[in-house]
Amino acid sequence: MLFKLNNFLKENVKKKKEVTGFCLNKYKWSWCYYIVMKKLPIGISTLEKIINNNYVYIDKTKIALELIENGGGYYFLSRPRRFGKSLFLDALKEIFHGNKELFKGLFIYDKYDFEKYPVIHISFGSGEFRTKQSLKQRINEVFVNNIREIGLDFELKKSIVGNFEELIYQAYKKYNQRVVILIDEYDKPILDNIDNKEAAIRIRDELKGFYSVIKDSDEYLKFVFLTGVSKFSKVSLFSGLNNLNDITLDKNYSTICGYTQDELEENFRVHLKGQDLQKIKEWYDGYKWLGESVYNPYDILLFIQKGYEFRNYWFSTATPSFLLKLIEKNNYFLPNFENIILDERIIESFDIDNIQIENLMWQTGYLTIDKVEPLLNNLEYHLKIPNREVEMSLLSSLAEYMTKSQTGVKHSNNMLRALLKIDMKEFEISLKALYASIAYNNFTNSEIHKYEGYYISVFYAYIKSLGVDIKNEDPTNTGRIDIAIMLPDTIYIIEFKIDGSNSLKQIKDKKYHEKYIDCNKKIILIGIEFDKKERNVSKLQWEELVKE
Repeated sequence: MLFKLNNFLKENVKKKKEVTGFCLNKYKWSWCYYIVMKKLPIGISTLEKIINNNYVYIDKTKIALELIENGGGYYFLSRPRRFGKSLFLDALKEIFHGNKELFKGLFIYDKYDFEKYPVIHISFGSGEFRTKQSLKQRINEVFVNNIREIGLDFELKKSIVGNFEELIYQAYKKYNQRVVILIDEYDKPILDNIDNKEAAIRIRDELKGFYSVIKDSDEYLKFVFLTGVSKFSKVSLFSGLNNLNDITLDKNYSTICGYTQDELEENFRVHLKGQDLQKIKEWYDGYKWLGESVYNPYDILLFIQKGYEFRNYWFSTATPSFLLKLIEKNNYFLPNFENIILDERIIESFDIDNIQIENLMWQTGYLTIDKVEPLLNNLEYHLKIPNREVEMSLLSSLAEYMTKSQTGVKHSNNMLRALLKIDMKEFEISLKALYASIAYNNFTNSEIHKYEGYYISVFYAYIKSLGVDIKNEDPTNTGRIDIAIMLPDTIYIIEFKIDGSNSLKQIKDKKYHEKYIDCNKKIILIGIEFDKKERNVSKLQWEELVKE
């Protein structure tokens, strides 16, 4: 009997986070306290698998219940990749399937009647979408899967639009219940072609007709939820679907995906025991959609699984190649990332014919909303890079892409070491080596070497990617400092010039250093001048400020 009681406690450990009770230990009764380390659901977006196999699940069913009961029933949500959109959609599917026991212990369990509805689940997460024909083929394959899952019996003989209409009607007719439609990665067929404008437009127009079926099937529908990465304007893709409630920037649903601070500390308390929570926050938190900030789930799960190493887990899953090309094509001044303000009309509108770098970066998660300020009858959105992972990884990728250099990181590391030691000779050698490493064909049919903004962007990106505190266009009462580098014991004030003028003299004439005179740090003034023909540093002057 004692043996069975002991085993009973151990068996319950498998099902719960904590178990307490008496157990037999070396022939003595003692109070036992087991702490359970739940498994990490890396790459798992199926609720049933998570719940029944003892994986960590962050309960988002309170939000799901609010969406279901608040009326309207037609929702759209945009979030970056790997933020848990597919898992939330799967939870909705299980709710509408009436699988109540799956939600035992979760918020929704005793607050919803779990009536069963037919659910059409469409995902564009997999498949090839380079042509209209391949898109149509994939949509029909998804229809066949839904016909089988719902238990229907009819053949696909019509157009894509006609087949979708028939699927909705047949599901409604069989179950005598209104239909639930859940669409995941609605925009992926377009985004897969975003570097080919003509192909992207053809795919978009095909999807526009496909999504119009939702508008025309209102009498048969109970609930509709669409998710994706981008937020295309309603006019371009959802024309006529006036009752689509966009909750992307609704602060009531800002934590629908991702982990809040409370959720992180409650659900990963055991996993993160003894870890530096503040440093974890600096690296992986910071994503905001007008409400409370959230962590990237993929980062947290990989951070724990990989032994608590601070690395770029989320960023490394998909290099934003199209974004890199767009930034290079537009000769974008990288330090501007620290001061981006978008008008409400811009942040609410995205289309193939009107792609703005800042908007694309916000939608894909490389920028996030810092604050919102009113401007007469409009709103201004102030954006920022969300955290250290994105900052270091994005800028490193941009630096390497802009220079096509295999040794740029090595040279930037050498520059930082020289700055830490205040070794200006070594700094100049490493700086020249960095620009000398830029491939010659970078300048073929290009005028970028004639603009100081390019050289500043390269320098900024490499140094900032090392986690250094850099202020660009740092304002003073007499002008703006090109670059201010804040190191533990030293402040560097740097001015770049490409026209042969004396950059060090400008720093001194405008007394840029006075802003930092009371910081109790050494202040080094550096003037850097470039030769357009040689595409490298022609002169570097520096001076340590001597306090009077």
